[in-house]
Amino acid sequence: MNHKPNILLITSDQQHWNTIGAFQPEIKTPNLDRLVKEGTTFTRAYCPNPTCTPTRSSLITGQYPSQHGAWSLGTKLSEKVHTVGEDFQQAGYETALIGKAHFQPLTSTVDYPSIEAYPLLQNLDFWKQFNESFYGFKHVELSRNHTNEAHVGQHYALWLEENGCTDWRNYFLPPTGTMDPKQAHKWSIPEQYHYDAWIAERTNALLEQYQQTDQPFFLWASFFDPHPPYLVPKPWDTMYDPNQLTLPKLQQGEHDANPPHFRLTQEKKPDFSPYRESGFGMHGFRSHVHNEHELRKNIAVYYGMTSLMDKYIGRILDKLDELGLAENTLVIFTSDHGHLFGHHGLIAKGPFHYEDLIRVPMIARYPGQIPAGRVSASMQSLVDYAPTLLSYAGLPIPSSMTGKDQREVWNGSQDSVRDHILCENHHEPTTIHLKTYVNERYKLTVYYNQTYGELFDLQEDPQEVRNLWDEPEHQALKSSLLLKYAWAELGKEPIVMPRISHA
Repeated sequence: MNHKPNILLITSDQQHWNTIGAFQPEIKTPNLDRLVKEGTTFTRAYCPNPTCTPTRSSLITGQYPSQHGAWSLGTKLSEKVHTVGEDFQQAGYETALIGKAHFQPLTSTVDYPSIEAYPLLQNLDFWKQFNESFYGFKHVELSRNHTNEAHVGQHYALWLEENGCTDWRNYFLPPTGTMDPKQAHKWSIPEQYHYDAWIAERTNALLEQYQQTDQPFFLWASFFDPHPPYLVPKPWDTMYDPNQLTLPKLQQGEHDANPPHFRLTQEKKPDFSPYRESGFGMHGFRSHVHNEHELRKNIAVYYGMTSLMDKYIGRILDKLDELGLAENTLVIFTSDHGHLFGHHGLIAKGPFHYEDLIRVPMIARYPGQIPAGRVSASMQSLVDYAPTLLSYAGLPIPSSMTGKDQREVWNGSQDSVRDHILCENHHEPTTIHLKTYVNERYKLTVYYNQTYGELFDLQEDPQEVRNLWDEPEHQALKSSLLLKYAWAELGKEPIVMPRISHA
């Protein structure tokens, strides 16, 4: 019988940290609530970058984006970079990823080929035959879309056809599909064909396979929701009354002391041209002015998407119980980054390192080791996952991984192993390149080649509406935090080669 611990990682995409029903009564997530009761919730978990590719790459490498190289959307994680799946495979584990990968861009070049790019992305014959290892995952079943986005394809499209949904293109936007782009909020796709159902079904099929062969596994169920567009099948689109939901709002004058790009977002026709150097689009650099009625409906659908995903997370947790695997399986739930839905007058994501965007929900469950029903404020970073998972499996942690081993913290035998968080955000080559340092009380954000920045007292100002950066009485504090930030940057340098000689 296999006695090695199994690892089940379940992730959402762009989920605000405060969208778990056990802590937020306006939303219903009974299955995540079950994990809360049976495991430990970490209330100060952070992403290393508030966009998809960088953070997802950090999850599997144990390195920061500036270290593994996939520093922004549109970049590629090199296949030469060491990943945690390689360590698990070497130790006899089955490794698999079902759902969203996003380690590679949608464009492929000769120098930087991408199999997640057009037209290969939608070459179903290619994906039908695909059986290669992918970034340490021996088995993958992938797709690349959010709701009805045009680049649906890969294994999800194959599954749709195999399950009788031969008209699946009707539910997706042109050029892949024929769906009316004006359709909003209610997605006409039947729930049985929603990608949540696909991810849960295929994850459970692998769980059955691993149980039958008695193989330890590292399995990642990677959901797409509740990332916008705000679109969900009935009845989930009307599950929440928009008028009964709390609406985050901009406070008068709160951006007056913030960097200029914050204020530009509140203009109807802002000019962001001085920030554009490379010619590529940048998340968040647009007008964030919005209609309250429409925003309320969007939040209601965002919550509906979260609750639908929760239902299928429950299917996976039920399968673990049914197969008798739950007792020997470490389950971790988190998201790749947060989401802004009106907070500070902002929508979605961008170079705005508020807690709403860089904090993520996080729950860990491992019966007999991780305390049940516990809530911890210990600082966690998604860059810590790879070394921590290896630690639970009793496997050596490669020196290339710069994240912290959090096993003793997750087990409740140690209060903390890190006293700060670093979050990177590198879009344009120079104008928008920022890093944030967070400790127990304060948050400092610096911008490359800029004298402006952000300094918030999270204890006295948890809503982050008073930027202390330029206030004279806080200059000594700013200097102290800048020094601590420099120490943190020095401390995360990897030691790849051992020193074996004096000279």
